Amino acid sequence: MIDLYSDTVTQPTPGMRQSMAQAAVGDEQRNEDPTTNALQTQVAALLGKEASIFLPSATMANAIACRLHTKPGEAIICDERCHILNSETGGLAVHSGIVPRIVDGIVGTLHRNRLKNS
Repeated sequence: MIDLYSDTVTQPTPGMRQSMAQAAVGDEQRNEDPTTNALQTQVAALLGKEASIFLPSATMANAIACRLHTKPGEAIICDERCHILNSETGGLAVHSGIVPRIVDGIVGTLHRNRLKNS
C-alpha cells in the first residue's frame, strides 16, 4: 500500500535505496545534479510547461505556494482541520507574513456562510 498522507510516512524500499546509492549526483543548487535536472525536464514536458522545479518536501511546496499567491498582511481561508494550519507550525506567518481565516468546512468543502469571526 502507498500511503500519501505525508511525505514522511512512506519508507524507501530496498530497491529505492539501491537506486539512490547508485544515482549520479551533483550540486543541485548550481543545476549540476543530473537526476534532479532530468526529473525537472521530464515533469515540465509531461505538464506542457517551459520548466519545473523540484521541491523536496510538501512543506516547502506549501510555503512557496502561499508566498506566491499572497502579500504580507493578507489572509488565507483554511478549513479548521487543514494540514497547513495544523501541521506546518506557523509557516504561514513566518515565511509569508500572512494569517489564516478559519472556516468550518464539511468534509474538506469550504462554505462561505460558515466563516468564523466574520
